[in-house]
Amino acid sequence: MKVLVVGSGGREHAIVWKVKKSPKVDKIYCAPGNAGISEYAQCIDIPVNAHEALADFALKNGIDLTIVGPDDPLAEGVVDVFENKGLRIFGPRKNAAIIESSKVFAKKLMKKYNIPTAAFETFDSADEAVAYLKKCNYPIVLKADGLALGKGVLICNDYDEAVQGVKTIMEDKKFGSAGNRIVIEEYITGPEVSVLAFCDGTHILPMTSAQDHKRIYDDDKGPNTGGMGTLSPSPFYTKEIDNYCRKHIYQPVIDAMKAEGRDFVGILFVGLMLTKDGPKVLEFNARFGDPEAQVVLPRLKNDLVEVCEACIEGRLDEIELSFEDNAAVCVILASEGYPDKYEKGYEIQGLKNFAGESDFLVFHAATKSENGKVLTNGGRVLGVTAIGRDLKEARKKAYEAADKIYFKNKYMRRDIGKVVENL
Repeated sequence: MKVLVVGSGGREHAIVWKVKKSPKVDKIYCAPGNAGISEYAQCIDIPVNAHEALADFALKNGIDLTIVGPDDPLAEGVVDVFENKGLRIFGPRKNAAIIESSKVFAKKLMKKYNIPTAAFETFDSADEAVAYLKKCNYPIVLKADGLALGKGVLICNDYDEAVQGVKTIMEDKKFGSAGNRIVIEEYITGPEVSVLAFCDGTHILPMTSAQDHKRIYDDDKGPNTGGMGTLSPSPFYTKEIDNYCRKHIYQPVIDAMKAEGRDFVGILFVGLMLTKDGPKVLEFNARFGDPEAQVVLPRLKNDLVEVCEACIEGRLDEIELSFEDNAAVCVILASEGYPDKYEKGYEIQGLKNFAGESDFLVFHAATKSENGKVLTNGGRVLGVTAIGRDLKEARKKAYEAADKIYFKNKYMRRDIGKVVENL
């Protein structure tokens, strides 16, 4: 069969790499792809938001299955466009992808269906939001309603900081139209855990857990990013917590979406905070996490294509997921200055160090090929994933590998997975 993957980042590289392992697949295309993806797939120069052009390509080239990586095309309705043309595509329709594209929707859904989450209020007026801030206990969390590349969350330590935060989001429009509405949320603490789950609209199959490191600097300091590194499994996500989440969060949210006429088919990403009062939902995403996919997919034993087909066909209950009894750590190599201003176009050296090494995977996030060289082409450039017997070994190997890759202005956090050294 022929498979099209939509996207150009590290998540899509991981998806393409996993799809390549399926015996069912003869040919992979990726739109638009990157330098690393081009080793496995034919890259097609179609932007992710050109929905009609993507669907026409799929029709013309006899694509049997399309897998969507990024959030924007899902929120904009690419799945609806494909389905209207009779094409098979893996991902939620627009009316279900709203669980990620509107934090206001997601929070109200959780409140209506008693799914555990932090206390909150929502506002579409900056003046009303600021008035409410006078009543709040601090610190407080401000969240832009819409998609903001994982960066639309501000933690404010006092009233003055929160007022400035509201101004930044709603008046200065730092995150564009994503800040037209705002969620003001109780600040909760505890280990953060990410759980990705396959969904067919009725059934949900959670995958192994992962843990992201969102902030740019060591010790979780500085602004939020798209993610600076991940580990899997999370040492904090016990069997007891998994059982609780399956009963009180995972199945209830799928049931809630169905009850609202928004059947969710695709990947549901559940961001959890393991508080002293039990697990609470921080956010939902409607696709594979990045860089969570880079540690979860290498541990998945199942054929990804088979599981995606089962989701589309509403028979996920026939699938049993299985994961390797190992661990994975991914360290992001970024351009210095990310998530703000940075330079690109620098040659990357050392990529050939890992050819044929099964325990090391270098997923390209923002690269391009030019005159036989691989160049940096964005903020998060590479995700260096290492597999180990346990998290300590995987972490050690990931940093050994990351140090063997060089490009000008390379930056990485040095504490990804450091928590496992103390366990």
